[in-house]
Amino acid sequence: MISLSQEQVVQSKIEGYLINLALTYEEAGEDVWVINDDDKGLGNVFVFAEDSLVTIRTKVMDVPAERKCELFEELLRLNVDLVYGAYALDGADVILVETFETGTLDYEEFQGALDAIGLSLAQHYPTLSVFRQ
Repeated sequence: MISLSQEQVVQSKIEGYLINLALTYEEAGEDVWVINDDDKGLGNVFVFAEDSLVTIRTKVMDVPAERKCELFEELLRLNVDLVYGAYALDGADVILVETFETGTLDYEEFQGALDAIGLSLAQHYPTLSVFRQ
């Protein structure tokens, strides 16, 4: 009997979820997948599997040189409405990120997070676009 490592189990689980969701994706590296499925509102969405965590993240926009405080306040307001994930800052980027423990991640939770990210990006675009440079 062949035994898979925990890492292999997680990789298999994530790839299975991506296939079952009929998403356009590619493996971008070891334990990294990038989803580019504009029909589902998911462009350049990265899925990372590290240690005991799975992280889904996408860059929303650059932090503008001006009106930063207004943008940050708006992001905090928008975070209240999010079912999955949160807006955050990563250097000079505004990102949308969600993190799960690998041991408890299931298909419905993974699908819900991706659906919520796609919906949030679409719904919040008009609000955030005024801050784009």
